[in-house]
Amino acid sequence: AAPHVSVSNGSDAEGGAELVELKVIWNKNKYDVKFRLDGTGADLKQRIHALTGLPPAMQKVMFKGLLPEEKTLREIKVTNGAKIMVVGSTINDVLAVNTPKDAAQQEVKAEENKKEPLCRQKQHRKVLDKGKPDDVMPSVKGVQERLPTVPLSGMYNKSGGKVRLTFKLEQDQLWIGTKERTEKLPMGSIKNVVSEPIEGHEDYHMMAFQLGPTEASYYWVYWVPTQYVDAIKDTVLGKWQYF
Repeated sequence: AAPHVSVSNGSDAEGGAELVELKVIWNKNKYDVKFRLDGTGADLKQRIHALTGLPPAMQKVMFKGLLPEEKTLREIKVTNGAKIMVVGSTINDVLAVNTPKDAAQQEVKAEENKKEPLCRQKQHRKVLDKGKPDDVMPSVKGVQERLPTVPLSGMYNKSGGKVRLTFKLEQDQLWIGTKERTEKLPMGSIKNVVSEPIEGHEDYHMMAFQLGPTEASYYWVYWVPTQYVDAIKDTVLGKWQYF
């Protein structure tokens, strides 16, 4: 295109087109561009295409809103140093972006898992489907009891092994005992306790002790008699001294 002769009064571009310095920002890249003030938005898109390889049809060019293609930069009052944002992806980018669907689907799955009751989730079903342990402690509905002085026994852990809980209040410890070994945990190291009634056996709960920073560190115990659930939470989370 022949250079537009600028007829603006007192422009200091000598006889040629009056240029304006732009900062074109696309995809974390910055381009310093000198461009004719009397060029239109459509012209600028062509220039951006040359810079970025992004076809004009896929560009969204922003300067105080969407840049009108038919107006000149002068008309929309673009001044030196103006920032022009370009949004858009080259075909290659678009193809690259569309592949990590799995990640998105996993996130959706995680969300769905949160919504369904815990006892329906596969990892928990494995244990619950074994049924109630024969030596499970009797439960008392609608009553809050203090912790028994004997260990709570007859429960399963998530591998389906027998587990018992002993509350060593004088040492401020929770002992989680299995056939193989006893873990002695300081109460203060347990970040959280969650529990949920077991469907169809609401007088028993499944309960988890969070032993580390994330949910992956939950230690699950199944078939906790409901009357002890609150006492366990209060004890572990540090409220027992108020009884």
